[in-house]
Amino acid sequence: MTPTTEFLFRPEDATPMSTDEADLMPWPAAAEQFAAAPKYWLATGRADGRPHVMPVLGVWLGATLAISCRPGSVKGRNLLRDGAGGGGHCVVTAATDLGDLVLEGTARHVTGLARQDAVAAAFAATYDWRFALRDGRIFDDSLPGSPEYAFFEITLAKAFGYGPDGLTATRWRF
Repeated sequence: MTPTTEFLFRPEDATPMSTDEADLMPWPAAAEQFAAAPKYWLATGRADGRPHVMPVLGVWLGATLAISCRPGSVKGRNLLRDGAGGGGHCVVTAATDLGDLVLEGTARHVTGLARQDAVAAAFAATYDWRFALRDGRIFDDSLPGSPEYAFFEITLAKAFGYGPDGLTATRWRF
């Protein structure tokens, strides 16, 4: 998927931000940096509208970011509740060598066995974190009590990149 790449600010609003097209960050470079981030920050919304932000681990699968969390955690409950209507809205951020990246998207609970297996394999390859899949559910058997986890895949709607110089900003629309 090739997103539309554009400046975050209009020229009249940009000062002191750069409006030089050479400063636009190409999406492939941003996506590569995002995929290499060691951890992410996930923002979700509670039922009463208050925000909730927590660190998460994630893996890239093509054009989506997959995250793991406990289904009973606040973030898990927020995404499962919001996802009942077709997907939980969320924001994921990371600090990278190219600057700060922000992704807006919709998280979908991963329930199909083939996709759960693909996400579990990506977590094993990226973090050496191995999940066990049983009866459509996901467990971490390396921990006492084999706690249950859930996977969510985030489909991107918009992304923002801010350069390390503090004077460059790019927006991508998917």
